Amino acid sequence: MSQKPQQKALWFSVVVLFAINILNFYDRGAPAALVEPMRREFHLNDTQIGLLGSAFIWIYALVGVPLGRVADSASRKKLLAWGVVIWAALTASAGLATTYAMLFLSRIGVGVGEAACAPTATSWLGDLFPPSKRSRVLAFFMMGVPIGTALGNFFSGPIAQAYGWRAAMIFAALPALLLVPALLMLHEPQRGASELHPQPLARASMWRVLRIPTIWWIIASGVFLNFNQYAFAIFLPAFLTRVHGLSVARSGVASGAIFLAGGVSGGLIAGFLGDSVVHRRKDARMLCAAALAIVAIPFACAGILQPAGSLYMAIVFLAFTYASLTTYYGLVYSAILDIVAPNQRGSAMAIYFMAMYMCGASFGPLLTGKLSDVLAHRAAALAGSASVTETFRAVGLQQAMLIIPVLCVALAFVLYMGSRTIVADIARREAVTKSAAPAFR
Repeated sequence: MSQKPQQKALWFSVVVLFAINILNFYDRGAPAALVEPMRREFHLNDTQIGLLGSAFIWIYALVGVPLGRVADSASRKKLLAWGVVIWAALTASAGLATTYAMLFLSRIGVGVGEAACAPTATSWLGDLFPPSKRSRVLAFFMMGVPIGTALGNFFSGPIAQAYGWRAAMIFAALPALLLVPALLMLHEPQRGASELHPQPLARASMWRVLRIPTIWWIIASGVFLNFNQYAFAIFLPAFLTRVHGLSVARSGVASGAIFLAGGVSGGLIAGFLGDSVVHRRKDARMLCAAALAIVAIPFACAGILQPAGSLYMAIVFLAFTYASLTTYYGLVYSAILDIVAPNQRGSAMAIYFMAMYMCGASFGPLLTGKLSDVLAHRAAALAGSASVTETFRAVGLQQAMLIIPVLCVALAFVLYMGSRTIVADIARREAVTKSAAPAFR
């Protein structure tokens, strides 16, 4: 096969995996745009809303570990195809929910299907591109997070306004009808195909991943990042509705604009920056991620604390916040691939995702929702009100979301600590691969 057709096939694989990641986060994030109509229909409080997101994450994290192990030894293409089918079907099933319990179970099912996406796709992409080009391709792939979340808000809010929230959930599942056949057309690369120093790919222990010091700092960073990202994603439309008085449709569009503008710009910055600085210092990607976490702090405070009537200023600052946080993916995910052997990447990503989702993302919606309820009751009590009105719910949620800039401080710290160990870990892995290369050839 000539070079040009090979390049076309390579980038077709990237585009299909990117589209699947968009659907992944579209279906994951669509309920956030529908929080207010769901809350009113089922008479929910913010803790119950947060529990919907947290239950999804618990299942996603636990199922992801065995699926990551499968991704290191079996067909990644078949595993991912089944994952898409399962999560799309369960997303649509939410449209049939008549009780909170049925809605809860549908979100758990979505978590089972989506757990296949990250380990398979990141391992696949790592075998398509050499280390010097991985920041850009992973940043591009991870732009599926903000784009999928944005599209989920853009479409779900207006569809719910016109046809009801159930129709919006069914519509969210339809792209799978096109993406599964496209995925099955792809050629899956051989494991380790892009390595500069190929080595034998004997089956390795998952525990070997946990002996890498930098992995622990990266896991800790994932905990703080995902707490923030999921708290932000789940409650942003409700925040814009309560604090700034937007309708369900307008809050969906405004949230989508924040995710799209912030996420795409953050992904582009990470891709360019990550592949530029790695030639100068091997710890540069982690240092850049730490610096950008610090940058997010004043933007988050300014966006959250904007008063009613300052909607556009709030949108601008929140978009900058999201852009700063989204740079994490291209910078840190490529660092994981730098320190982990090709036959351990699915396992490494699954371990990483389990830890950061169980300890971070699962608590982001739940604790933010609980904090919002507590602060809303406190605001009502201070005002001498016997009931918690929508005004007090707005105050409670606005104050609760200030946990985001607080945790950005912790995020910056652990990323900096990871930068202090990654150089030795990269050198250790390069030494192993070089010593194994002659025997392999």
